[in-house]
Amino acid sequence: MSRAAPPAAEPTPQRYASALRRYFAATRPAFLSVTLAGCLIGLAAAHADGVALDGLRAVVTVLFALLAHAGANVLNDYHDAVTGADAANSERIYPFTGGSRFIQNGVLTLRETAAFGYALFALVIPPGLWLALGAGAGLIAIGLAGLVLGWAYSAPPLKLASRGVGEFAVAACWLLVVVGADFVQRGAFAWTPVAAGVSFALLVANLLYINQFPDCAADAAAGKRTLVVRLGADTAKWGYFAIALVAYGWLVLQIGRNNLPQACAAAALTLVLSLNAARLLREHAAEPGALAPAIRLTIAATNLHGLVLAATLAFGARG
Repeated sequence: MSRAAPPAAEPTPQRYASALRRYFAATRPAFLSVTLAGCLIGLAAAHADGVALDGLRAVVTVLFALLAHAGANVLNDYHDAVTGADAANSERIYPFTGGSRFIQNGVLTLRETAAFGYALFALVIPPGLWLALGAGAGLIAIGLAGLVLGWAYSAPPLKLASRGVGEFAVAACWLLVVVGADFVQRGAFAWTPVAAGVSFALLVANLLYINQFPDCAADAAAGKRTLVVRLGADTAKWGYFAIALVAYGWLVLQIGRNNLPQACAAAALTLVLSLNAARLLREHAAEPGALAPAIRLTIAATNLHGLVLAATLAFGARG
């Protein structure tokens, strides 16, 4: 039986005949922006505390983090293909949920995808070690923790997403991005990147969380028991609001304690986007096809929050 033609927006072997273009697109580059934003927050945190930034090390840090995120994306595709979760996902909202579709649509094989994902992780090691030579051994611990979480999110035996703790793993990963970018410049651990990074990391976790709603039925059928699968859509829809509330509450608390400049309050304005997304999710949690606007609002809230936070942290003086 011939393979059914994929929807027009999805990747096909003909569209990605060039190997370079094919492998680049398989990393889902449009979604790497949250890692860039996380790095900018970390660099801004170091600058806010009076650390003179090293431009070369900052650029290498960003590339290092983007490679790690790309590798995690590719490995997630591989493991969701192995379990059958992506193949069974008829309610996906491409390109947001249901994976990259590179394996399901015959653009890459399972073996090629796995090899590529682990190759990306391997490429992270040389720049990471070079950065650690200047920053200190603490960066090795940060980088190793990030790689392990990125791998364990999807891969057995841990399969953190399948155990309903994927959101915690994702929040931890993006907090590590912020702390790591700061550590490269500072050479030590500090509170400022944590104070700045938690709200952003929680919004990244909320992006993962809302994406689980269209994937819920396929994940359940494949035995991938995400938090949304475990709670059920009707109960889980309130989780989005709870995560957003904690994220913005944390930001306000840190500003109130003078751990962040007063100007960082501008990042709280993205609450409007998050609340609109929460409203749409509350109304359409059981209608996957109607969630695209809520997902777009969540993407906008996350990226804008990170960029505004980085800018105000870099240029806003503490009161």
